[in-house]
Amino acid sequence: MPPTPSVAKTALVLLAVAAVAAGCGGSSSSTTTSAPLTLNTGPAPWPSPDDVEQRVKAANLPYDPFEHTEVHYHSHLDIFVNGQPEPVAPSIGREDRSFFSALHTHTTNGALHIEAPAEQLFTLGMLFTEWGVRLNPRCVGGYCKPATKIAAYVDGTLDTEPLPKIALRKGREIALVIGTPPATIPATWDCLANILSENPAECHDFGQ
Repeated sequence: MPPTPSVAKTALVLLAVAAVAAGCGGSSSSTTTSAPLTLNTGPAPWPSPDDVEQRVKAANLPYDPFEHTEVHYHSHLDIFVNGQPEPVAPSIGREDRSFFSALHTHTTNGALHIEAPAEQLFTLGMLFTEWGVRLNPRCVGGYCKPATKIAAYVDGTLDTEPLPKIALRKGREIALVIGTPPATIPATWDCLANILSENPAECHDFGQ
């Protein structure tokens, strides 16, 4: 005897509920939610970041297991806090010899390596995003205006554009000056005198 309409309707409802439950169960079991990336809002010096790959992705930067040479040049970043130089972390956008962002560092001397598969605009904001250090028009790490004076200089000249938008161009010397400025604002970087493990040929980008 065929089931009555009420029985058939109940069965269909139960099947639909079971299907939805199964779908929800499959979705929740296959989806992982990573913890949000934190920003370092403390004082300098700032260490190399954790979650390197996730931070590079957050900066919208390409990456590979090797360094590209299609686009290859260098900029330099100096950081001064109350007149004293602070190091740039040596493993921004890089993990050993197996992961390289198109924008990364190798040592603490502030040399910024741009080694990318194609031309694009690279900025100070991208660097600090993959570094995991707060950078916005008012703040650098744990220092914020107006409580602390913050200024940026490009090739020795005061730059008034928002800090994250400062472009990293070939041979460019960028100085972030926090608090009391140093006696001299660098206009260029003496690459040959300050390279560590880098190739001296890279100093050509700085006119040396």
